[in-house]
Amino acid sequence: MSTDARHAKKYRAVTAFQRRVNPLLRRLPGQTLLETTGRVSGLPRRTPVGGRRVGDTFWLVSEFGTRSQYVRNIEADPRVRVRLRGRWYRGRPTRCPTTIPWPGCGSSPGSTASGCG
Repeated sequence: MSTDARHAKKYRAVTAFQRRVNPLLRRLPGQTLLETTGRVSGLPRRTPVGGRRVGDTFWLVSEFGTRSQYVRNIEADPRVRVRLRGRWYRGRPTRCPTTIPWPGCGSSPGSTASGCG
């Protein structure tokens, strides 16, 4: 199986899993959420994310880069909100042009690191 075929298979499996689990995770009070505006619907879209706050900047890595729906939403409308420990923060993400190795994350091809300050 080629690398592209493996990546496509992983993408399908992960997104199918996330469609079932994310609605549950969004309800947890301690879960970090990224809120974007839907590029077609214009409605708020909340996505559970992992990341870290460093100073006034919140860093996250998109596992599937620009294939992630929330990244596409950000490209259409860069205004976002991030919920950290139950409190909402407004920001505008900045896309890093290259993969940045983060301790413990390694570097995966196609990942997108974003800082939101």
